[in-house]
Amino acid sequence: MKILAVLAVSACLVACNKQPEPIPRDKPADPAPAASGAVSPVPVIGSAHGSAAATGAATAAAPAGPEDIGYDAPAAWTSAPNPSPMRKATFKIPKAGGEPDDAELAISSASGGVDQNVKRWEQQFGDAKAKTEARTVNGLKVTIVEIKGKFAAGGMMGQPAPPKDNQMLLGAIVDTGDRQHFFKMIGGDKTVSAAKKDFDKFVSTFRGK
Repeated sequence: MKILAVLAVSACLVACNKQPEPIPRDKPADPAPAASGAVSPVPVIGSAHGSAAATGAATAAAPAGPEDIGYDAPAAWTSAPNPSPMRKATFKIPKAGGEPDDAELAISSASGGVDQNVKRWEQQFGDAKAKTEARTVNGLKVTIVEIKGKFAAGGMMGQPAPPKDNQMLLGAIVDTGDRQHFFKMIGGDKTVSAAKKDFDKFVSTFRGK
């Protein structure tokens, strides 16, 4: 009996000291394949295939419609919105000589003859006498008009606008027979006088389209 008791105690000690089996763990899933990182390229504004600004400033276009008169505007002139549908184009000419305002060049067309339109321009300056010069530019008949004085244009709703002193008109009328095409610059006399060189170059580019 003593021998059996010793054997039982020994067996118990062996069983109690045995380390347990490790609990099996599921194999972790392979990580998901990383995104390739390839993203469709976004067009860059201003690239050769993007904005038109990549090509730089556009040159001045010729007047559209029945005018058929082409021209190249000087780089110093800035294209501006047309204030009325009667205008074909509008340009701002930088102020000069300490004057407060830019000059403006309006492009339009109408009928009635060269002389009658020159008289109408004179009336805007209190019937001041215009200086005129006839030129032939690339086969076109052009009349250059220059007027100085107090300018009073029509205001809103047909009311006369307050007259301005020391103003100047520098214009060119292209006569195509039944229709005339007007390039009329008005502003302070110092500003317009300073722009005469550019204006002459501008007129020299007139051409039939």
